[in-house]
Amino acid sequence: MSTSESKMPSASNEFAFFRHPQALVETTQIGERSKIWAFAHVLSGAVIGNDVNVCDHVFIENDVVVGDRVTIKCGVQLWDGLRVEDDVFIGPNVTFTNDPFPRSKVRPQTFSPTRICTGASLGANSTILPGITIGAHAMVGAGSVVTRDVPVNAIVVGNPARITGYVDSDSIGIGTAVAGALGPDRAPRMLSTRGAALCVLPQIVDLRGALTFGEIEAHLPFTPKRFFVVYDVPSSEVRGEHAHKTLHEFLVCVKGSCHVMLDDGNIREEVRLDSPTIGLHLPPRVWSVQYKYSADAILLVLASDVYEAADYIRDYAGFISFIGKV
Repeated sequence: MSTSESKMPSASNEFAFFRHPQALVETTQIGERSKIWAFAHVLSGAVIGNDVNVCDHVFIENDVVVGDRVTIKCGVQLWDGLRVEDDVFIGPNVTFTNDPFPRSKVRPQTFSPTRICTGASLGANSTILPGITIGAHAMVGAGSVVTRDVPVNAIVVGNPARITGYVDSDSIGIGTAVAGALGPDRAPRMLSTRGAALCVLPQIVDLRGALTFGEIEAHLPFTPKRFFVVYDVPSSEVRGEHAHKTLHEFLVCVKGSCHVMLDDGNIREEVRLDSPTIGLHLPPRVWSVQYKYSADAILLVLASDVYEAADYIRDYAGFISFIGKV
């Protein structure tokens, strides 16, 4: 039940769920097989889906919608404006907020909407600021303070919460270590992500310093029509977070290091670029994110075409829909 509003349980379901004798349940909009445990208080406007487990000492306000198979552990309060999609885990004492400028006896006209998307997990004692969206299958570490939206599949920890990784991504290429693994023919190493590949570029070193280069066809699988350079990125920030419909890119971290997460809708893997002799071919129809930039990182990106806004897919759900249709 991703939005839940369209799947509201009927009032006739009021005896299809378990309610502890010490629970105060005012709503009739509770799905089948859900359990409301002791000292929980659910207000009359709340909507709760099927197979939901509401543990002790949970408070659920009126303008709250909870999807199917959600677990809400002890000591949690769900305030007006919160939407919780299917299969979400909310750990003990997670704190939600819905007013960015709270004042005693001053009630805003509307509360900031907060959405926890399908399959996300919120660790114990984490705090979610108002107006935040936690992306599908993301994980929030225990005690973290989430101050901005969390991307799909991201793992965030700390105060403020920062991305430290991505769920189910395999670390398959650690920069300079890849060179030896590619063998004497220096052929590109195809990754598990559809169409992506790592390439070792030639290197010339003498007393004057080092030089690396790339040639079209020999190293680059396309003729570049554009380039751009990413630099001075704070280590906490994330770049990319999009896919292309037809554009190819070739990424080289010419100084420092950064990580690239690739996702083709079936496989998710992560590459660390830490040498100007390592290039990453990023084909179209692959979602990518660049993060964990070192302070001195300079990322060179060669593109197969000029900038075209319509070629970008910036929403992950839209990306999944696009690759499913093509």
